[in-house]
Amino acid sequence: MKIEIGESLVLSWLKHIKECQLVQTNWKASYKWELKNRDTIEQLMKRSNELFSQKYGYDIYKGNRSIDQLIGQAEIDVIGICFEETQNQIYAIDVAFHEAGLNYGSKNETVTRVIKKCLRSAMCIHGYFGIETGTIIFTSPKINPAVEQDLTNCLDDISLVLKDTGLNYKIRIIGNDDFSEKILEPVLNVLGDVADTSELFMRSLQMYNMFAGKKPKQTTTQRTTNMRKVSPEFDVIKSQGIDGLEEMKIGVIVRTVLRKLLEDGMVLKEEIEKMQTKEYSKETFDLQYPLLQKAALTQGKSPVRYYSAPLKIYGEDYFLCSEWFEVPANNDRPYLMKWLALRK
Repeated sequence: MKIEIGESLVLSWLKHIKECQLVQTNWKASYKWELKNRDTIEQLMKRSNELFSQKYGYDIYKGNRSIDQLIGQAEIDVIGICFEETQNQIYAIDVAFHEAGLNYGSKNETVTRVIKKCLRSAMCIHGYFGIETGTIIFTSPKINPAVEQDLTNCLDDISLVLKDTGLNYKIRIIGNDDFSEKILEPVLNVLGDVADTSELFMRSLQMYNMFAGKKPKQTTTQRTTNMRKVSPEFDVIKSQGIDGLEEMKIGVIVRTVLRKLLEDGMVLKEEIEKMQTKEYSKETFDLQYPLLQKAALTQGKSPVRYYSAPLKIYGEDYFLCSEWFEVPANNDRPYLMKWLALRK
């Protein structure tokens, strides 16, 4: 089976940043499955075809004149489901990695294809999962500004036609700098914590980083005219800051970014002492318990409401508080983000 590096990156993003317990690449419906909500989907196809034809002159479905034909051709690059206490979240993502820039032909053809992908993903989610809410994303690391602008102009129309048919999907286009900030950077933040050999994007970076900083050996060859340097120098590939943390759930930020700052000695010893007090932790992070607790005080056993894996700070083991929330009634996120921003 062909492996796409963009799909592998998005798979890691859904697993570790959005904390989806189920993730699948190259999702396709089985012909054995019954298509639910057919009337709604047919209405969506009809209304969207009329809207984009009349407003932009786009023929988004072209030869597809029936729902069965349109859905039968559907393949979603990556689907993820996050099971939560309040409400489950479903993500349907198509990713395109064209080194020279997103290109499906002309500008209009490229824009039309992306719109079709987003709407067809909505039809699949509603038709086979029976879900009326979710997030649908089209992402690409390099999109021509003119194409990106036209896609941005169409986002409200896509959302409008979905709402007109009773569907509440969030549509996102993530490209260029946003691709780096919202997808790549968050994944780089968890690079050192992932050991799943099936995640090829992560494993390839981990292998590269094993040799980062070492100068390539000089070799001689008779084919000097064809020689070129693959890379002028080796640089460790890692996150450059806290950009993109808005995509990460607070627990992920604590277990990766905050933990690394503490372990790397980026926090003064004086503040480490304060972090072991309930008063400072409440005032700074809005926590109900001390951020840190010395492992020596519990004979190395993880206390309740603390992560089980200890971290080493200035040569001593500590447990890190796990009681972080980001709900309207108890939102610790602004406190943590403020603290991180001051240390950026």
